[in-house]
Amino acid sequence: MSFLQFFVWGAWLITVGNYWFGTKQWSGAEFGAIFSTLGLSSILMPALTGIIADRWMNAERLYGILHIIGGLAIAYLPQVDSPSAFYWVIFAAMMCYMPTISLSNSIGYTILKSNNFDVVKVFPPIRVWGTVGFIVAMWITNLTGNKASANMFYISAFAAIVLGIYSFTMPACEPQNKTSKDASLIQSLGLNAFKLFADYKMALFFIFSMFLGGALQLTNMYGDTYLSEFEKIPQYADSFVVKYSTIIMSISQISETLFILAIPFFLKRFGIKQVMLISMLAWVLRFGLFAFGNPEGGLWMIILSCIVYGMAFDFFNISGSLFVETTTDSKIRSSAQGLFMMMSNGFGAFFGGLISGYVIDTYFTDNGQRDWHNIWLAFSAYALIIAIAFAVLFKHKHNPKDVESITH
Repeated sequence: MSFLQFFVWGAWLITVGNYWFGTKQWSGAEFGAIFSTLGLSSILMPALTGIIADRWMNAERLYGILHIIGGLAIAYLPQVDSPSAFYWVIFAAMMCYMPTISLSNSIGYTILKSNNFDVVKVFPPIRVWGTVGFIVAMWITNLTGNKASANMFYISAFAAIVLGIYSFTMPACEPQNKTSKDASLIQSLGLNAFKLFADYKMALFFIFSMFLGGALQLTNMYGDTYLSEFEKIPQYADSFVVKYSTIIMSISQISETLFILAIPFFLKRFGIKQVMLISMLAWVLRFGLFAFGNPEGGLWMIILSCIVYGMAFDFFNISGSLFVETTTDSKIRSSAQGLFMMMSNGFGAFFGGLISGYVIDTYFTDNGQRDWHNIWLAFSAYALIIAIAFAVLFKHKHNPKDVESITH
């Protein structure tokens, strides 16, 4: 389940830019809107599907239905010939896909607990297979010559439908939250966590989560397209980077799995705030190294940028989650975690997709030619401003006991 869950995403997420800009030759501003569907779906759907799985339907059945419908939507994408129609079809697909990420976690936890497994020890190695699935899908898409082809969507759709059918064979995960039937709509949707905005430090944290969330998908949106467009420069046209850009980008996901292992050490040594700040500075490097990299003498910069991505992505998501876990009341902790994800992967990704598409198309594109050097420098400057503001404004004292209580 974990392998196929992220295989579905990895088959097209990194390479869709090549299809959009190369095969279809549509504009950049509209492409930003495509990635905003991930954020909008993350805002609208997880709470709703969570309520359905809590009250009315087995989680594994809902999970299967969503994957089958989402797979059919993805399979229809190659038939679409206009950017606006593409937007609505992929939006429908993401409305089905994004809630399955949290549902897959819930299903995994339920099955493991019902069989008396230690979830803390057993679940992380299972979840790693999700990242492996994402990487394998990227490699298949690239090595079969489909990184700019409509076939990437068929590969993704096939995996989604197979996973949807497979989910009906998994152990039953019946609705478990009986008390939710008496909960108010506000409590069910997790909206009671919004009262945390009354606390200055928490409000600041959530605002920074949104701003940094705007950066999270930028290299997923544009990274593979950036590497592929080196083919327009004669000396790089036949380079390894151009031919196997998706495989180069997969170093980012491999790095993710390795940096997860380093998080306990960094948290204990530096504390949650410093780890979040390290993440922001890593984003500065991620974008800055891309700005100066090239397929020959600057190849090391491209590879180092991909390695740094693991630190940039993991350190903020996990340390941010731990900050919420250690600073909020237990009664609203789950809702607070949902709010953190909503601000970073929801509102942040939504506005990041829309604004980046507009900015690139308006200020960094001339007759279809994108100025990647200055695009990445602009993104790097954005991350640096956030890091400096965070370091100055966000006050949080490191307490090793908080970290130990979670990591153990």
